[in-house]
Amino acid sequence: MSRILLISANTTREPLPVYPLGIALVDAALTARGHETRQINLLRDLDSAPPSLERELAAFSPEFVGISIRNIDNVDSLSPDANWYIDDIRKLVKRVRESWKGPVIFGGPAFSIMPEIILDYAGGDYGIVGEGEVAFNLLVEQVNRGETPPRITGPLPRQMDAQDFHVPAYEQGLVNFYLDQAGMVNYQTKRGCPFGCNYCSYPLIEGRKFRFQDPGFVAENLSRLKKDHGADTVFFTDSVFNDPGGRYLEVAEALVRKNTGIRWAAYFRPDKISQENLALLKASGLYAMEVGSDAACDTTLAGINKTFGFDRIMAFNEACIRAKIPCAHFFMFGGPGETQETIDEGLANISRLRQTVVFAFSGIRILPDTGIEKIARKEGIIKESATLLRPEYYVSARINKARMDRQLENAFLRKKDRFFPPEKGQVRINALKVFGFKGLLWDMLLQTQPARKRSRKMSTTSDKEPTGRHHGLP
Repeated sequence: MSRILLISANTTREPLPVYPLGIALVDAALTARGHETRQINLLRDLDSAPPSLERELAAFSPEFVGISIRNIDNVDSLSPDANWYIDDIRKLVKRVRESWKGPVIFGGPAFSIMPEIILDYAGGDYGIVGEGEVAFNLLVEQVNRGETPPRITGPLPRQMDAQDFHVPAYEQGLVNFYLDQAGMVNYQTKRGCPFGCNYCSYPLIEGRKFRFQDPGFVAENLSRLKKDHGADTVFFTDSVFNDPGGRYLEVAEALVRKNTGIRWAAYFRPDKISQENLALLKASGLYAMEVGSDAACDTTLAGINKTFGFDRIMAFNEACIRAKIPCAHFFMFGGPGETQETIDEGLANISRLRQTVVFAFSGIRILPDTGIEKIARKEGIIKESATLLRPEYYVSARINKARMDRQLENAFLRKKDRFFPPEKGQVRINALKVFGFKGLLWDMLLQTQPARKRSRKMSTTSDKEPTGRHHGLP
């Protein structure tokens, strides 16, 4: 058996610090096979002295180091260079190699999007695409047998299913840190995404069909999370929580039966939903929804291959208002089919959305092997030689981006529940954090939801996957 050091490399605090759920799952799978593991969280340990990385490398003397890469960049076209994270990974690998010699293994959602390029650029030895629980164990066993594994493992021929899922190896110190900094930790009830949104990386990372955990398994794990670790608020990181088959309602029913006492939020698709179902979700602990509306009129919704129109977004929002469930909608402007006329129509549509928070983005981050990459190359928006490691954005050739950005900013000016550029929302959220508020925080900007202080303790925090998660980098 081997000693394995697992490093969460994500250090961004925006829009909220996000608990490294992937590492917790890989840790659980490795320890189940008898390996000895330790976790390092670079965000928590930024200011530790002596540095936790060097300390653990010396004291633990691992045989393998795994690095989880969550984000490539912040998917904001207005600040593409200031928030590009792959150089940080390169520096981290250099730092590891200064005091330790052995195989460095990359994984995580960002790595799975463009594995060969990141592996070469950042200097890892091996990489794992997709789910890491089985693949990491397989790679370690191959090396230990003296074999030469492929540089990149996965995605594996058989994806994990319900019987394969592990209970995340939550670490109490990390849980305490993220509860203090963000007011919540993460959990995932299913994997995969069957929807064909042409900008999204979720199907590339997790597969194109939903794979569900048993609802009772979910409820038991959340009950244990609260009892054993003191976490009473979670964010479900499913690509979409409200699947068309209704399994999400079975999860809600299980949470009600178990009486977990957990408050939760999740990503939702603006599909038809009844007031009865919303009441069940609320009874199970739902307190806020982040809604992937993504485009603001029927033409641009069709341009990103959505199967609903803006009327569906309106109906969903109204249903949530009646249920008194706060929503935040995310919209991308400048996508396929965008014209000056659709910008005007989209802003008019957004103005009809009542009692909700809106975050708008300019352009769409182009990721490899997505439909929008094919469109961008066909239209000559990106060069044939573009690797997409550095941020490239799709912006319709039929608009003037600078004019669009000014129009968006003016449309949202002095509106407390409308944000463009997204960093303006972050400024407002950071101000709430200074006064000790925790959680998603955008929900506190709505008059329909009374302000709630999770703690009066002063906080100096300033990170779904986004908020601003429209490119699926959880």
